[in-house]
Amino acid sequence: MTNFLNNSEKLAHSIFKVQFVCLGNICRSPAAQGIMARVVRDAGLEERIIVDSSGTAGYHIGKHPDRRMIAAAARRGYDLQSHAKQFDRSFLRDRNLIIAMDRDNFREIQRLQAGVAPHVKLFSEYLGEEWPNDVPDPYYGGEDGFEYVLDMLGAGCPKILEQIQIELGLPVEPA
Repeated sequence: MTNFLNNSEKLAHSIFKVQFVCLGNICRSPAAQGIMARVVRDAGLEERIIVDSSGTAGYHIGKHPDRRMIAAAARRGYDLQSHAKQFDRSFLRDRNLIIAMDRDNFREIQRLQAGVAPHVKLFSEYLGEEWPNDVPDPYYGGEDGFEYVLDMLGAGCPKILEQIQIELGLPVEPA
């Protein structure tokens, strides 16, 4: 995995900011935020790593995550408390790592950057080959779609944390 720190800064004692991005910020990215926040908290790094989410579209600004995602996440012990917000161009400068849920949102973020932003990644970069390239949007599907998305996010978030720990020079706990 390549160095993804925004502006190649070493953050020895700084706060690391990670932003998850989907389309509307009510299903995939708030679930990723909730799962990653738990992974960060379990590692005792909540003082060092800030987790946030947003959507490339402004359809749902201010709304809670989709009730079906809230319910599916709650069954696994995750508490989704975010409110939808739209991705802002300033995040490209202010976030150390931006993770798009799919290639469409990845391209939209790159378009806002007007070029390649090395700290913008696809979530699937943290998953094995058995997973698809895009985290599918469960919004128009059934309950099993929400469960599948949570499976994907649960598989990838610990790997994201491990990469952040390496970049920050922090010890990595064996899996």
